[in-house]
Amino acid sequence: MGNTQPAARTAADLTATELLAGYAAGELSPVEATEAALRRIADADEAVNAYFLVDADRALEQARASEQRWQRREPAGRLDGVPTSIKDIFLTKDWPTLRGSRTIDPHQQWTVDAPAVARLREHNAVFVGKTTTPELAWKGVTDSPLHGITRNPWDPTRTAGGSSGGAAAAVALGMAPLAIGTDGGGSVRIPAAFCGIVALKATYGRIPHYPASPYGTLAHAGPMTTTVTETALMLDVLSEPDSRDWSALEPPSGSFVDGLDSGVRGLRIAVSLDLGFGTFVDPEVSRAVTTAARAFEELGAVVEDVDPGITDPVEDFHVLWFAGAAKSVEHLTAEQRELLDPGLHEICQQGLTYSAQDYLEATNTRMLLGQRMGAFHQTYDLLLTPTVPIPAFEAGLEVPAGSPNPRWTSWTPFTYPFNMTQQPAASIPCGLTADGLPIGLQIVGPRHGDAKVLRAARAYERAHPWQRPRTS
Repeated sequence: MGNTQPAARTAADLTATELLAGYAAGELSPVEATEAALRRIADADEAVNAYFLVDADRALEQARASEQRWQRREPAGRLDGVPTSIKDIFLTKDWPTLRGSRTIDPHQQWTVDAPAVARLREHNAVFVGKTTTPELAWKGVTDSPLHGITRNPWDPTRTAGGSSGGAAAAVALGMAPLAIGTDGGGSVRIPAAFCGIVALKATYGRIPHYPASPYGTLAHAGPMTTTVTETALMLDVLSEPDSRDWSALEPPSGSFVDGLDSGVRGLRIAVSLDLGFGTFVDPEVSRAVTTAARAFEELGAVVEDVDPGITDPVEDFHVLWFAGAAKSVEHLTAEQRELLDPGLHEICQQGLTYSAQDYLEATNTRMLLGQRMGAFHQTYDLLLTPTVPIPAFEAGLEVPAGSPNPRWTSWTPFTYPFNMTQQPAASIPCGLTADGLPIGLQIVGPRHGDAKVLRAARAYERAHPWQRPRTS
């Protein structure tokens, strides 16, 4: 781990589209692909702890059924036979959903699929297992009293980010090319940046969600993949309707894959290295994002250095986030609360101190922020920022050593604002630090501008191809 070239390319290193092409040509089978993913898990997961549950028997059963369909030339679904992982936040039929918590009884009936899981199942993705999360997905790194510490595939002494850190590490190491994560304040984008993969937080409501999150409309589901094409393909599947989400958008009129290679010529793109907050950005991150922004000029876009004119909404985000955390544990007994991650227990206690007026004031700030960003996108098609202002830091910590602020939001100023505004935002790799750690570029679009975000991400990816870390 930590090098930039795979030791030897196997089926575990293929993208979903490469796998599907191989199935269609009869050159590869879903069983081979699933066995390769399972071998990669056996070889690599001890070092990173991406999975808390691996169900090889069930995965191979699904793969054999898929293989038979492909042999009959009757594939069923757009992901038929592609190994996929599920974050341990999503309800999954026949598998426990423990949310990284010792307070949830695993010995109960698990009979329901969340919408994202249901869509993946309908399209016959092969479910390999469930990936790790911090308890109740509450923070931007991945460790929990139940699952332990999830580590970075490029350097296991560093964090994978979170809260979808297990999903990101799994994708980065070829332990299934597709993953589904959640994002309430950056939770697919942060680990995507730290682990060197692609992730998208789509416009709120684009991917139906159930049960409703205690974090309310901050919470999104999102695809996590090896390339932008896979992200678009997965979004097509995940955007299909589900009546259980009353706030879901109407299904898109076309495919997100269509027009993906149309490029960015003529688009007006803003780049901001600190959103105007004065946030410290590591010089290596700053240089990589600046270089990436200039690459968009070479691709024909008009790029300007400009801040969107917003103020840091972190205190209002805390009101919404910490109150949601308090809601999520309100049913627990005093004894169960003692089992919680200490940091989670702290923010739940803080969440209980807020009044209804505090919550409404935070909601008002959120609306004003959304209005400002809506006006900004009347001029600029897209906004580029760092995904995270620093490289991955020591694993097992909520914040970098020596930080004066104890909370994860102190080092994620570029992600949570766009959960508040419900805008689509992707993270794509844009370089490495001198220590060999990935750097993420965030591409933000206006609400409902998911296709434009993906198109820009794909344009950059085509011009600057990316490679996974070495696995041995």
